[in-house]
Amino acid sequence: MKSEYIHQLPEEWRQASAVFVALGDEQRQRILLMFEPGEELNISQIVAASTLSRTAVAHHLRVLRESGVLVSRKAGKEVWFHIDPERIATTLHSVLDYVQSNT
Repeated sequence: MKSEYIHQLPEEWRQASAVFVALGDEQRQRILLMFEPGEELNISQIVAASTLSRTAVAHHLRVLRESGVLVSRKAGKEVWFHIDPERIATTLHSVLDYVQSNT
């Protein structure tokens, strides 16, 4: 038994935790699936295509952005979001590498 992980996760898992939380919600998955490869969307476009309120979409976008799954940029008064596929891939590979090396 690796008892050292009872109180603290390994670094690669701590970084992945926020990504897993973000990806673990069905509404956030739906938002991510709206994006075409390389596409940027703003909150108004996401709300228009969604059944969620603007407030709910804003919450989900914040969780996705804080986890690093989405990246945002401000252009004037508008905030544009795009998926960071490298962040997602790096996180998943890191956890997979850990599992393969330690199980």
